[in-house]
Amino acid sequence: MSLSAVLAAAGASPTPSPPGSTVQPVPTLQDAQEHATNAATWVEQNWSTWLAMGLQIVLVVVVAVALRAVVRRAITKLIDRMTRTVQASEGSALGGLLVNVERRRQRAAAIGSVLRSVASFLILGTAALMVLSTFQINLAPLLASAGVAGVAIGFGARNLVTDFLSGVFMILEDQYGVGDTIDAGVASGEVIEVGLRVTKLRGAGGEIWYVRNGEVKRIGNLSQGWATAGVDVTVKASEDLDRVKAVLDEVAEKMTKEEPWNELLWSPVEVLGLDSVLIDSMVVRLSARTMPGKSVAVERELRWRVKRAFDAASIRIVGGATAVEDVEDAPDPTAAVAAPSVYANAESPQSAAAAPIATRRPSAPGK
Repeated sequence: MSLSAVLAAAGASPTPSPPGSTVQPVPTLQDAQEHATNAATWVEQNWSTWLAMGLQIVLVVVVAVALRAVVRRAITKLIDRMTRTVQASEGSALGGLLVNVERRRQRAAAIGSVLRSVASFLILGTAALMVLSTFQINLAPLLASAGVAGVAIGFGARNLVTDFLSGVFMILEDQYGVGDTIDAGVASGEVIEVGLRVTKLRGAGGEIWYVRNGEVKRIGNLSQGWATAGVDVTVKASEDLDRVKAVLDEVAEKMTKEEPWNELLWSPVEVLGLDSVLIDSMVVRLSARTMPGKSVAVERELRWRVKRAFDAASIRIVGGATAVEDVEDAPDPTAAVAAPSVYANAESPQSAAAAPIATRRPSAPGK
């Protein structure tokens, strides 16, 4: 007997079930065959769509990864070229004065990090949206939700976003860098590290300040361009101005030609003339344009040289704007007054002037 006949006989005489019980029908081989046929038909009808979607997703992912790698490599080569240019200019005389290698290296590294992060976000984000659109997913609600979430996160972390954006623009505009001495309002000192969120400063006392970039409203860079060294020399009003100027000109000319001051001085030391004239003193001012950050050293050396030159020329420097004549030059007010004698009249004007407390004479009776 064939298998189909057996199945037909089994289906023709089913086993009676007890009353009130629910029995699930037993799937037959014919039902399984029908389901398998339907599944095969559905796969046969949709396999081309699946294959196209898979190939599209693979193509999007491969192109996104390859494009990201190419862009990051190009940015890295650009940053390396900038670093090599800085190192090459370091060997020149002017480059050694103007270029801070560590500052430019950190600035280039920060710019490269920002560019790589932005490029990766844009490329991978676009690829993810294209993959979702391949599955016929409506992106409008997703983008709207992402926009609302982004606004909420940005509002909650607005200080962080402000610090980051301020740091990006500070680095791109090269407002300051490592080695610069700046006045940031909230703190001042030498920049030892520049970050996208925080700038590190070392103060005059050695302390380290962590300044958030978003809190900086103004920046005074004391290391860009050039600095001015100014020295005031106070002499007596009786000194010969031509002689004083001749000595100062000689000091300025000699200092301008000597090393290492000839590199630190970016303009000759000039005698500007009288800055102020008082009754007993006058102030002569010297000025020079120096390398950034070297004005204090130039001022100290200039004061040293002026003092030695004035000592050699017997020109006396007095202290402060209100100079006082020396004690030996001023006349002694008590030299013309003789000491009272024990035999002198106690009621004489000399004795009365020398007494610490004047004794009042009693009035005569009857007056």
